[in-house]
Amino acid sequence: MATADTAATTSGSLAEFDRTTSRWGQATMGAALLLSLAAPIYLVLTTDLGITAGMIWTAYLAVAAAFFVLWFVEPITYYPVLGPAAMYQAFMIGNIANKLLPSALVAQATIGAKAGTKRGEFSALMAICGAAMVHVLSMIFFVGILGTWLVSIIPTDIVDVARLYIFPSIIGAVLVQLIVTMRQPRVTVIAVVVAVLVLFVLVPAVPALAKPATGVVVLITAVLAWFLRSRGKTAAPTTLVN
Repeated sequence: MATADTAATTSGSLAEFDRTTSRWGQATMGAALLLSLAAPIYLVLTTDLGITAGMIWTAYLAVAAAFFVLWFVEPITYYPVLGPAAMYQAFMIGNIANKLLPSALVAQATIGAKAGTKRGEFSALMAICGAAMVHVLSMIFFVGILGTWLVSIIPTDIVDVARLYIFPSIIGAVLVQLIVTMRQPRVTVIAVVVAVLVLFVLVPAVPALAKPATGVVVLITAVLAWFLRSRGKTAAPTTLVN
C-alpha cells in the first residue's frame, strides 16, 4: 500500500511539474519574444532612420532563406534528448548545438540516464543550468573584466584593424567546426563550389542578387546535396561512454 501511495505521489508531482513547466515556459518565451522585438519596433516607429517595410521584409526573407529549415529540424531533433523543460531553457539561452546539447548528452551518459525518460530530462535540465552558469561567469570575468582591461591598453590603430577580421575569424572557426562535425566531404565541396560560383559569377552578372546571395547559396546547396548525396550506408552514430 505504501509503495502504491508513493508511486501515486510521484506521478502527481511529475504531472504538476509538466503543467508548471508548460505554463511558465510559454509565458517566459512569449515575454522574451516581445522584449527582443521591442527595441527594433521602437526604432522603426519613433525614429527617422529611413527604414521601410520593404527593407524589413527583405532582411526577414534573407534570414528565413538561411535558417528556415532549422526552424523545423532543430525542435524535432532536440526534443527527444532534452525534453520539454530543457527545451524551453535551451531556446531561451541559445548556442544549443555547440554548448547546451553536448552538456546534456554528457550528463545523461555520466549517470546512465536514457534520453526520453524523466531521469534523462532532469539530467539535461541540470546540465543546461550548469552550462549557462559557467558561460555567464566566464563572460563576466574573461570578457567583462579582462577583456575590457585588455582593450583599454591596446593602441587604437590595432583595435581598428582587428575589427576588420573579427567577423571573418568567427565565421571561419564556426565553418571549420561544422565541417569537422558533419564529416560530409561531398556536401562540403558542393557548398564551397556553389558559394564561389554565386559570389564571383552570379552576383556580378545579376547585382540585384547581392543581398539575398546567402539565401540563394543555402537553397542551391541544399537541393544539390540532396540529389548528389552518397547512396551508400551511413556511418554508425557515435555513442558517449562513461
